[in-house]
Amino acid sequence: MVPSPETSPLLGPRPSTTDQQPISEYEPRRSRPSSIRSMRSSLTSSSVTAAAIGPIPSQQPCSDTASSSSSPSKKITFSDLFRDIILGFSDGLTVPFALTAGLSTLGSTKLVIMGGLAELFSGMISMGLGAYLAGVTERQHWEAEHSRKSWEVANIPQLEQSEILAILEDDYGVSRSVAAALVGDLSRKGNEENLVRFLMDLQLRMMEPDLNRAWVSAGVMGLSYFVGGLIPMLPYFFMERAGEALWVSVVITAVILLVFGFVKNWVTIRTRRAGVWGAVQTLVIGALAAGTSWVIVRGLDSEH
Repeated sequence: MVPSPETSPLLGPRPSTTDQQPISEYEPRRSRPSSIRSMRSSLTSSSVTAAAIGPIPSQQPCSDTASSSSSPSKKITFSDLFRDIILGFSDGLTVPFALTAGLSTLGSTKLVIMGGLAELFSGMISMGLGAYLAGVTERQHWEAEHSRKSWEVANIPQLEQSEILAILEDDYGVSRSVAAALVGDLSRKGNEENLVRFLMDLQLRMMEPDLNRAWVSAGVMGLSYFVGGLIPMLPYFFMERAGEALWVSVVITAVILLVFGFVKNWVTIRTRRAGVWGAVQTLVIGALAAGTSWVIVRGLDSEH
């Protein structure tokens, strides 16, 4: 039976407009942040003895067992892979092309190839390393927040219940009686891990990252950068004159930029208009990057 909002054991009797509302009672949105901060301060102040709640544990990474039982890992999806491909390929197609276009003004295809390959490999490693570190940092952040929420659920459950009630009633419009029943069921003994997962998903909006996400993202982004950067350099491997190879590289890169920009927007937005806009946008960005690099190198070489 759903408890009445007037007599809920979780919330207590609803106060009248003339009564002073207790600190653990839910307050409207405009005063919710201060009430929650006050409750957190009250529950964690020095008046709460160490024997009652014990010392706050250090934020150690949760074990694999705890992680797997507390929250399902966020599996690697097509959207994740596609995002990594877009980032790696677009950077690889633009940056090395701009560099080789600038170096081509020096008139040596060998110099273009050597400089282009040096940038290509260093850029691939940099992109892959950056993606890996981002994935590891995301995982560590999740573990730290999971550890903190687990401690709060075990030691100050009243605070977590108050926060869930506020979110359900304010943000989602759930009625008071239904919200109280849901929080009461989530807070039952033996359901602590599911309560922590609920708080991570609903309150913090943090899904558990996949353990392999960092490695996969690093590999996909680094490889995409290498493939994208190799395309503008191909003419310099087969042509002796850097000026002629530059124009062939421009044509090839322009076509690839148009196709890539169209496919990128069409896959994500699914409209032809968005695809055309993406193609034009990608081409303009690539042309500006290459033109800027060419002008700078040309100017420096002329001064010399």
